[in-house]
Amino acid sequence: MKKIYNKLVRDKIPEIIIADNWQLKIRVLKKSEMFLELKKKVLEEAKELVGAEKKSDVICELVDILELIAALMENRSIDPELLKIEQKNKRQKRGGFEKRLFLEYMVENKEK
Repeated sequence: MKKIYNKLVRDKIPEIIIADNWQLKIRVLKKSEMFLELKKKVLEEAKELVGAEKKSDVICELVDILELIAALMENRSIDPELLKIEQKNKRQKRGGFEKRLFLEYMVENKEK
């Protein structure tokens, strides 16, 4: 049986697959390909986070997302301190999520 994945995997996954008695084909991505694949992987992990209910599963998915953020930052040579500064700036301008606000709808004012 052949399973097709065509996706970015963690560095030790090939070893795990081989140990489970599977053959595999992998290739090393170019740096230009890596950025797109990292972004796709963030979406994959975010979907898994949405489905996570137990605290341990949520932690596992958050760890995966943090690992991807670190890889994206490295791929684009982004200083972690710059990210913290931008996070602080965005929180000051647009707020955080402490108030748990949920926007149900908005209606355009016709009077201007």
